[in-house]
Amino acid sequence: MSRKRQQPLDERPAMPDAMAMSRLILFNKPFNVLTQFTGEGRTLAEFIDVPGVYAAGRLDKDSEGLLLLTDDGKLQARIADPKFKLEKTYLVQVEGVPTPEALERLRRGVELNDGPTRPAKVEMIEPPELWPRDPPVRFRKSVPDSWLSLTISEGRNRQVRRMTAAVGFPTLRLVRGRIGDWTLEGLAPGDWRDVGPKRR
Repeated sequence: MSRKRQQPLDERPAMPDAMAMSRLILFNKPFNVLTQFTGEGRTLAEFIDVPGVYAAGRLDKDSEGLLLLTDDGKLQARIADPKFKLEKTYLVQVEGVPTPEALERLRRGVELNDGPTRPAKVEMIEPPELWPRDPPVRFRKSVPDSWLSLTISEGRNRQVRRMTAAVGFPTLRLVRGRIGDWTLEGLAPGDWRDVGPKRR
């Protein structure tokens, strides 16, 4: 069954005029759900019954959080294509306690097997108030964990996980909280909200 929480029109995030007539859906993707409508296992079809919309950008099956869907190809490209440099912010639980040197490497950009990343915005944060993950994250009792807020403007395959691993702190849990001006606020896992088209 699809679930939907409708936000009042006067509280909806404004979109650029070029996007004014596009359908845009904000979805809080649960863990272990594919960002497509068909396939083996859990898919978007379990939650969203709006015809003609598709995911704008990627979010791995084992990641959680904000996913945008639209019926507009140009809008989809503006959200997903790195050339538009749309910022995406992630809450990242990592194994260990990152050193100042590791954080600085992330800020400068790190070398991955498909080339260097753009500089990221990153800071250590207190554990955020999030829903429990199902299944729970597996911890090593002998190793502490930490939380980061990490903002990037690219969308490579498993990029955040590869970045934290490259500086020596593997990702345990990854939740996308923001894309541009759109956020997860008010959305429980599996819920979605229609924020378009823009009212002129």
